[in-house]
Amino acid sequence: MSNKMYQTHSLLDIWIQENNELVNKWKQQEGGDALSRHPSQNQTHLRLCSSEFNKLLRKIQGIPPLADHTQLELTVVYNACVCSMAQSQFSEAQLLLQQATERVLQMTGDDPVASDPTGFWRTVLKSVGNTALTPCVLSLLCLQWAIWLSTCQLKTIQEFQDELFSVFETLSTGVWDEGRREPRGKSSDIPLLVMDPRRLVELLQICTLIAQGAERLSEGRSSEALSGLQSAFSLPAPRTLIAYTHLLSGSCLAHMSRPQMALQCYRKALETDSQCVCALYQSMLIYRQLGNTQAEIQALRLLHSTLTLPSATEPALAGTHLLSPSLLLCSRSLSSLLSVPSALSVLHNLALNCVLHGRLSEGVEYYLDLLAALHSEDQHGVHAEGPPLPRLPELYLQAGAALLMARRPADCMALCDEVITTTLELLPEKVVLEEPEEECEAETKALSAGGEDEKVRMLLWAGAAYLLQGHCYTHLKDWKPAVTHYTRCFNLLVKRLKGLSLAGRGISFTQTDQLREALRDLQLSMQALPECAGAGLWCGEVLWRLGRRREAAACWEKTWSFTPQPSVESLSVYLQEPQSGPLLDSMELRRRIQELGPTSSA
Repeated sequence: MSNKMYQTHSLLDIWIQENNELVNKWKQQEGGDALSRHPSQNQTHLRLCSSEFNKLLRKIQGIPPLADHTQLELTVVYNACVCSMAQSQFSEAQLLLQQATERVLQMTGDDPVASDPTGFWRTVLKSVGNTALTPCVLSLLCLQWAIWLSTCQLKTIQEFQDELFSVFETLSTGVWDEGRREPRGKSSDIPLLVMDPRRLVELLQICTLIAQGAERLSEGRSSEALSGLQSAFSLPAPRTLIAYTHLLSGSCLAHMSRPQMALQCYRKALETDSQCVCALYQSMLIYRQLGNTQAEIQALRLLHSTLTLPSATEPALAGTHLLSPSLLLCSRSLSSLLSVPSALSVLHNLALNCVLHGRLSEGVEYYLDLLAALHSEDQHGVHAEGPPLPRLPELYLQAGAALLMARRPADCMALCDEVITTTLELLPEKVVLEEPEEECEAETKALSAGGEDEKVRMLLWAGAAYLLQGHCYTHLKDWKPAVTHYTRCFNLLVKRLKGLSLAGRGISFTQTDQLREALRDLQLSMQALPECAGAGLWCGEVLWRLGRRREAAACWEKTWSFTPQPSVESLSVYLQEPQSGPLLDSMELRRRIQELGPTSSA
């Protein structure tokens, strides 16, 4: 009998030593130069450790469960499960937990009567009571919690939340250390763990509150989500996670139509973690909603500079610990709330906003930076989530329009030449375009990257390039090539661009005193595009020069009374009416009308 007990203690000592050597080997690998190693090296070492822990577990479980072995067995199960979960092998970890807890019930003489997970765990917890096994079982319960969280089983966590959150209080007391001390008292006799369950449960608690908050927010339960998140602010956790609680609180307030309070939360998120790019992005969206253009542009600029930092390309929740927050927070609801456009998409948004709001020199430089980045190998965050960039010809045309607005017609024409060269050589000799019923909206869709017919898109891009070049020659007061390029645009395109090209050609004719040709084009332009103010004003000017002054006055008044359609503001910048070239002074035109006297109502 004594020989058998001696053999049992010998095996126990050997297995404890083997477990501890594996743990120390992993911790030695995890520390030191862990950050300088390639991730594949860490994964290789992790797989080796996982394999060794499983081999050791099979040895221990090769004999019937004994009280002396149980603490060691559950410790090795814990270590093997952590290694499996660190490799996202959650089903393997779940199987190990199931087998281990069933052996605990077998040793205590209880039967697993409950089939549902929460009922089963309640049975396990009741069976061990306040025995020495309690800390070991609680550490396994932490892993079960982690599996439920990683696999987005939030309803199960909600059903068992009272028990789970009480684990934090239990593990924080001396019960944990007391329960893990062997009577022999030597530290070498205590089986080691690859990850402290007390640190894990702290991580689980805040990650659960974050995941639940994101889920409730996505379901429209903003007030409930906000209430749950407020309890997470003071928890012991990494700065990144505390920042996420402020971020999600801001999103709740934004959904509750409290934008200023939302901005305060986003500011707290950034104060907590300066790399919380999601908070910058959400702040920008709030400023856009409030119509605060200057603040929106400033937020876009800061967001772009942050996204181009090397640290911004690394996962925000990555860490050297085995079970990092990124493994625990993977729900679609949270991923959607944390998504941020790529640095290139932000740069495009920044360039376009600057151009549309009169900051032309900045907008031009941002467009040129964008085109340079697209042609270089260094494209920060090009694979990030968010809306895709417009096609390259579209970007060239937008940049060209910005250059023209900034009085750089030569640079604009160079970009347009690139578009024309690229697109026209790919076009067939003839493409048939049907006139849409809703011209403005249909053409906008046709010009977008989501259009169905690639050849039609290329045709429209080429036509838009000719239009811009016509504007450039008009700006340079070179009327003959202006007429030529407007004609080329007119011959290619449909309603909106026909209206703009006819207006441009008509204005060019006025500068060479071809008044009848000018009147014809300007009247056709007004028919195709009634909101084209330039066509209306210049049509009145031509009528005035032809001696038809009452008609001219009526034409001007009709043009001034026209209210632009909201859809026009959403058009691409190169499809909008040019603000350069020959311009008429509205004050002078009104003075003429006053001198003419009252006009008959038309």
